[in-house]
Amino acid sequence: MSDDKKIKVHTDKNGKDHIDFYDKDPKDPSHTSIHINWDSNTGKGTIVDNTSGSKETTDIGCYLTTACMRFFNENFNDNCYELNVLRWFRDNFVSEEDIKHYYQTAPIVVEAINADEHSDLVFNYIYDNVVDYCVRQIEEGNYEEAYKRYKNSILALEETFARPYLQTRLVRTLA
Repeated sequence: MSDDKKIKVHTDKNGKDHIDFYDKDPKDPSHTSIHINWDSNTGKGTIVDNTSGSKETTDIGCYLTTACMRFFNENFNDNCYELNVLRWFRDNFVSEEDIKHYYQTAPIVVEAINADEHSDLVFNYIYDNVVDYCVRQIEEGNYEEAYKRYKNSILALEETFARPYLQTRLVRTLA
């Protein structure tokens, strides 16, 4: 990496983590950058990209992380055993197409579940029936069963939460 490119990693006073990528010194007014902001307390974050000349913000969220966060409450750690097992499994067994689909769908699913009055019950269900179940299957070497549960959960949660949520938002937009 050349000397003018910068990567800054820090945690702000509110406990939110930030990773900032600069193409040149951030003091240079012509710099471009990408900022990843993550709140481990809520399981939400944003990616702010201004490399194309305009500011583009993308919300990020992972319902598996959010389910773990809600299950463990104040003892939550983003590097907990369950998430590390699932990340290993994702990196070694899940197709790129399914990973891409998950990261496109998951923020909408998280947003829709958070809007539901029974969100804690839903995230507990996800923890018990997806996270914990898949981790046990992976530990036992039942990778195909873990993959099937993971993939079916994405489709079911998308159908149950994301689709109706997006339809409601679309109707409000068109009204």
